[in-house]
Amino acid sequence: MHAELMDKAAIQTIAEWGFWGYGVGAAGYALLATLLVISWRARGSRVLSGMLLVVAAVASLLWSASIAAGVANLSGAIAASSILEVVRDASWFAFIGYLLTRPNRFSKPTANEDVSPLTRRMPTLLWAGLAIVAGTLVIEIARLTPYEIFSPSAYFGARVLLSIVALMLIEQVYRGTAPDDRWSIKFFCLGVGGLFAYDLALFADAMLFRQMDVELWAARGFINLMTIPLIAVSAARNPQWSLDIAVSRRMVFQSTALLSAGTYLLIVSAAGYYIRFFGGTWGGVLQTTVVFAGLIGLALILVSGTWRARLKVFINKNFFSYRYDYREEWLRLTRELTEEDHDEGFGARAVRGIANLVEARGGGLWVRQDLPRYERIAHWQAPLLRDDPEPQDGPLARFLEEKEWVINLDEYRSTHPTYGNLVVPEWLSGDDEAWLVIPLMLHDELFGFIVLLPARTKININWEVNDLLKTAGRQVASTLAQLHANRALLVARQFESFNRMSAFVVHDLKNLVAQLSLMLSNATKHRDNPEFQDDMLDTVDNAVDKMKRLLLQLRVGTVPADQPAPVDLQDVVLSALKSKSPLSPRPTILVDAPGIRTMAHRERLDRVVGHLLQNAAEATPSTGTIEVRVRVVDQSAIIEVEDSGVGMSEDFIRTRLFKPFESTKKNGMGIGIYESREYIRELGGQLDVHSRETEGTRFSIALPLLRSAAVG
Repeated sequence: MHAELMDKAAIQTIAEWGFWGYGVGAAGYALLATLLVISWRARGSRVLSGMLLVVAAVASLLWSASIAAGVANLSGAIAASSILEVVRDASWFAFIGYLLTRPNRFSKPTANEDVSPLTRRMPTLLWAGLAIVAGTLVIEIARLTPYEIFSPSAYFGARVLLSIVALMLIEQVYRGTAPDDRWSIKFFCLGVGGLFAYDLALFADAMLFRQMDVELWAARGFINLMTIPLIAVSAARNPQWSLDIAVSRRMVFQSTALLSAGTYLLIVSAAGYYIRFFGGTWGGVLQTTVVFAGLIGLALILVSGTWRARLKVFINKNFFSYRYDYREEWLRLTRELTEEDHDEGFGARAVRGIANLVEARGGGLWVRQDLPRYERIAHWQAPLLRDDPEPQDGPLARFLEEKEWVINLDEYRSTHPTYGNLVVPEWLSGDDEAWLVIPLMLHDELFGFIVLLPARTKININWEVNDLLKTAGRQVASTLAQLHANRALLVARQFESFNRMSAFVVHDLKNLVAQLSLMLSNATKHRDNPEFQDDMLDTVDNAVDKMKRLLLQLRVGTVPADQPAPVDLQDVVLSALKSKSPLSPRPTILVDAPGIRTMAHRERLDRVVGHLLQNAAEATPSTGTIEVRVRVVDQSAIIEVEDSGVGMSEDFIRTRLFKPFESTKKNGMGIGIYESREYIRELGGQLDVHSRETEGTRFSIALPLLRSAAVG
């Protein structure tokens, strides 16, 4: 609307809108220029295109900021904005001209393509545009003088000519690009073309009425703001500009959603305003109802997964050269596979991670189990999906393993020859809930497959989607295989622990059997000896007690049920000697001082000393000697068992003595001394051995001495 038809209040309101429009536009150009600078990767001859684009963005930024400052009545801002507007136009002309004159910038048109004759006169048209820019600059400078050299119509006419030439040049940029490559330039042409198209309408109206329309002028700032995303997206799509702009898909999605929501609310507000204005008595009620209904509708759209999926597909399809941000998708899939979720198992998380790549509503996971078939082990939001097993040598499994194809069941049902001789089992092809079958390949073998439900929105399964799904499937298969291997290793370790414990128990049982056998062999000879009978009863009672403890150990595992407690070493040695009473030669005991104590499990330490006594007796002839000494050395409690038996070689001690299942005895198991050393180490002590062949052996147990029992 022209100024003479408006009051001062209306003009003031429009000026305020103009301030915000140009101010926000300046912020938008500042963001664009910042992105261009921080992502600068140009090299060699490509530097010029990037520099010209940055200059155009900075010039547009300064122009918008100067107009906003002028509206705010800053001195000199209006004059600066006139000059900066010409600089802005000249910078865009320079960038467009570079695109048109750069050798090999565009692909050659095909023979059947309709190419404008103006293409052959492009340098002339470009020079004409630059001449008009120069003329406009002269007019702007003259307008700043007190002399009226040029009328306003001359200025408006120059601006109209400049806009027309700019639109012609942009049209040639688009037409001079091969049809297959226009996707990379179309948003730039729409954005910059929109700027000059609006300028054409603005200045044509001003030339017709000989003054500027203040409403069109105020809206110009918002129009410039709306074209900035188009320019940014085109710059990101066009690698020939040497500008690697990383426009975040999440930011674009959120910005687009916010912009759409704002537009929707403006429409609802406008509808409510007109209803209130024309609704008479019921206008206020109807306005409130309409606005509330609009807010409910917006909330339903925002929480709708289908609408979010459609918006993502629209943005990825129309604003980016590739559908996916692979870095973001890979990080998200990795988080899905590695996070801990007590409500969902790993299988459900794996299905969810794959399903989110194509906005699928759910799916199921089939994995090869112990039987030669694939069974469904998990699902995500797919309770109605059939869970029939699939044979490992079936046609579906063989096809997935050989081809590694993602099977689109909709495509399979409609165009069967696409998949050659593939025969999808009836339970899968007949299930309307099934959409995609994704192989999970581990190396060259089929580890399993995922069946997805249909997507929330229509998605074209092209080569990019196929490659992403297959690669993600390999990642899921690798993680699943690692998880299964970890579980198998855990089970193997449990069996290993049980077998090791069983070996120790069997070893102790062997010693008990040997002890009872020796007693039984002497029973006939000494049956009438009361002392022997008493000793026999004590031995049997001790053996039964030990067997009960061994059974308890089998139930609770290798770790003892009780905790270490203070034990007197002299009592331990006497108990061990009592349990080994039939031994020959009979051991003798030497104790330096009473009350030497350490922290240990009484029964286990008793078993260690008894084992050393048993070995000493078996290695020593009846005419030999066995001595057991208990003493304190350097704050350590020492138990020594020394015999005058056959001894051991240095090589045997070094390579075989403490190795499990190695023994020189005919019926030995070779784990007693190994178990003894491990237990002594568990207590923080040390088991040493000194031996020479034919000269005997000395085993020395060193354990931490309780401080209260330290001997000076």
